[in-house]
Amino acid sequence: MTPLWSPTDRQRRESHLYRFRERLRAAHDIAGDSFAELHHWSVSRLEEFWEAAWLDATGRTPSGLVLADPSMPPADRLGREVWFPGTGFNFARQLLRHRDDQAAIIEENELGQCRTVTFRELHALTGRCQAALRRAGVGPGDRVAGYLPNVVETVVAMLATTSLGAVWSATSPDFGFQGVFDRFSQIHPKVLLSCDDYFYNGKLHDCMEKARRLADSLPGLERWVVVPGEEPCLPGGAVSWESFLDPEGAEPAFADFPFDHPVYILYTSGTTGLPKCIVHGAGGTALKHHVEHKLHTDVDRDDTVFFFTTCGWMMWHWLVSGLAQGATVVLYDGSPAHPREDRLFRLAEDHGITVFGASPKLFATLEKAGFRAAGKYRLAGMRTLLSTGAPLEASQFHYVHEAIKPGAQLCSISGGTDIIGCFVLGNPISPVYPGQIQGPALGVDVAVFDPDGRPLVGEEGELVCRKPFPSMPLGFWNDPDDARYRDTYFATYPGVWRHGDYMANTPEQGFVIHGRSDTTLNPAGIRFGTAEIYRIVDRLPFVQDSIVAGYTHEGETRVALFLVLDGTLDSETAAAVRSAIRAQATPRHVPTMVEQISQVPVTRNGKKVEKAVSAILNREPVRNREALANPETLDEIEALVQADAPVAPLPLR
Repeated sequence: MTPLWSPTDRQRRESHLYRFRERLRAAHDIAGDSFAELHHWSVSRLEEFWEAAWLDATGRTPSGLVLADPSMPPADRLGREVWFPGTGFNFARQLLRHRDDQAAIIEENELGQCRTVTFRELHALTGRCQAALRRAGVGPGDRVAGYLPNVVETVVAMLATTSLGAVWSATSPDFGFQGVFDRFSQIHPKVLLSCDDYFYNGKLHDCMEKARRLADSLPGLERWVVVPGEEPCLPGGAVSWESFLDPEGAEPAFADFPFDHPVYILYTSGTTGLPKCIVHGAGGTALKHHVEHKLHTDVDRDDTVFFFTTCGWMMWHWLVSGLAQGATVVLYDGSPAHPREDRLFRLAEDHGITVFGASPKLFATLEKAGFRAAGKYRLAGMRTLLSTGAPLEASQFHYVHEAIKPGAQLCSISGGTDIIGCFVLGNPISPVYPGQIQGPALGVDVAVFDPDGRPLVGEEGELVCRKPFPSMPLGFWNDPDDARYRDTYFATYPGVWRHGDYMANTPEQGFVIHGRSDTTLNPAGIRFGTAEIYRIVDRLPFVQDSIVAGYTHEGETRVALFLVLDGTLDSETAAAVRSAIRAQATPRHVPTMVEQISQVPVTRNGKKVEKAVSAILNREPVRNREALANPETLDEIEALVQADAPVAPLPLR
């Protein structure tokens, strides 16, 4: 296969990854020059690799051991120091390593209102918020919750919280009351920060009533802060952000905590029950992000980094960790397509974004609209584009390369909330092939397994990890014996992490994600991922979007396809869809049920909820619909299923 992009010899030699490897050669026996050989060394010499990464991130050697317990999962993880025991660490100090007048954060909203905060100013704001939280009684292990948009104050509150050894947890303000309550009520925050309103898609959305209900309902809540808040208009018990901050502007203090001290609580989507509360450690999060930012993405002080995200998605946490590299982080709060589809590229042009991240859905929408950024916007400095949230198809690689930024490196990346980072992603010293993720993350022993736990080469199977790595969760909140944690990741293959993605490795030493393995389709015993259908259907000119799900009928697995169309679904259109799938895949891929819907149901992070649709098809309940950005679409699908029960499959000839 011909690469879509390859680094020049100069790019390769000037990359942080290349220089990191050359420094390692002085003390370690690392064979060859390829990324694959470096990765093999990083997982076969796990402790040496993570010790070198720690030194690269902090400039300090660890105090003792690197890994106290190499078992998967470690025993009693929440009660023990597993990684770098005895080595002190402060998460906020790592992100605030720089203290000068370079821009740390550029914030812009949908209206085009912009503000810039330097590293020096960010340091001072963190000190004021830290003093306020300390005055409110917040200490190590306490939880602080943010019901906030993607703004500077959210970053400041996170830094101040984590500087004290407290735990930060956030959701975006577009969540309804129940969705936020289902998350925060499990962790009992001591302080709640919420916004008074936010602007999205041309409309102002008031948040005060939802936040008031939340403040009245959360057990153990002691302080409610409204951002920005106008003091005379606030309800009883609430204080504004400015009056909450300490007026003196004291220097923030950074006490050392254990490497595995809790820093973040993130949440699963919760479409099939209460969201799981995933606890992440400070050192593991910072170290994993350092490897991904500096070594895999080549981020440094000269970069301006952007990813389109809300503060409830793990990509927000990934983005703001770019501060540790001294990079400028761009926060955008608003719709990516208001008032026009070029909104994010005007943002990139105005602020000189060098690393630009968005979802495959955005790129697919732009491609269908015939949008071109190349030659229309000043994007000369944009050297890397990132994509995650769903598989990026080969055709989208070509579209981005030709129509968005020719010559830039396009990195499809994949990991998850579970590890607050990536299993597979890009790197600056290897070629990019259309439709493929470049390779595994350094220090992460990724493999593809069949159902019996045998490694596969060139075939689709389960994405697994065979050895521990620092950003594995500390556990789930309120799971003292780790029973749910072990059942979620280690029940299928004892001693091996099963992530839940369906994946294949390629002859080019890359990877292709085929969808979630818990929604893998299996009609007539032929197993395949939903992405195999999406890559066919979404290229049809009359299809705007689609969602695929499986269901059981008379003991057999069937496939259902729901389409968002330009126009109306008729027998001719349905036949064209089925014909395209049959011709480009196999008769087993052809859906029994094809229906039209107004929107594809997605989480608030834009991920398709195939599992929820499958539950409806199988007449099972879908809980916690508040986790969806558009829960009414499930009602639409439910009505279609009830009105038109799935019929017998089409002949497979």
